[in-house]
Amino acid sequence: MRFDCAVESELEAGLDAAEEAIARGELVVLPTDTVYGLAADAFSHEAVQRLLDAKARTRQMPPPVLVGAPTTLEALASDIPSWLRTMTTSLWPGPLTVICRQQPSLTWDLGDTHQTVAVRMPDDKTALALLKVTGPLAVSSANITGEPAAETIDDAERMFGDDVAVYLDGGPSRSGVPSTILDTTSSVPRVLRQGSIDLETLHAFNNTIEAAD
Repeated sequence: MRFDCAVESELEAGLDAAEEAIARGELVVLPTDTVYGLAADAFSHEAVQRLLDAKARTRQMPPPVLVGAPTTLEALASDIPSWLRTMTTSLWPGPLTVICRQQPSLTWDLGDTHQTVAVRMPDDKTALALLKVTGPLAVSSANITGEPAAETIDDAERMFGDDVAVYLDGGPSRSGVPSTILDTTSSVPRVLRQGSIDLETLHAFNNTIEAAD
């Protein structure tokens, strides 16, 4: 099913259909502020595996988790430094993914994460509306591994077809630039991928952050 989120009635129907699909362990394509994302219930091993299979990805490449509020980071991650709390409060929602040590109590299986979790809050009203009703979602860029990330719903539908239960059409992606990925799991935080947020901006919160080689 495909829904045009620019039409209020379709947006509401699409969010309902997406919520039901996630609850059934099915996949949803949704817009974000970077590129389109492929979403699954983060707490369902079967749903996450379905996401990885659809992307032709192995467990060695676990998906990030999208959240609907900065405070949700506390429920998913442990040992969060104060500067990171300040950073996410300031830069979320937005194109910043942070890798943290995950809470030991979490029973999910996102793949071979080595007890870490990558978390982001997207700056997109449709994505945030869905996250509000589903809670955290495992979301990876909507593309088959090796293909460019989908910047339109047509791109995503061409790649995934019936593997996805619900397509939420938010129009062309606003930037097409992926999020910046910041690894905070070691004593010296490192930018693993330079995206929309540059190192200078991150240094305003912690001047020890390094760029990956």
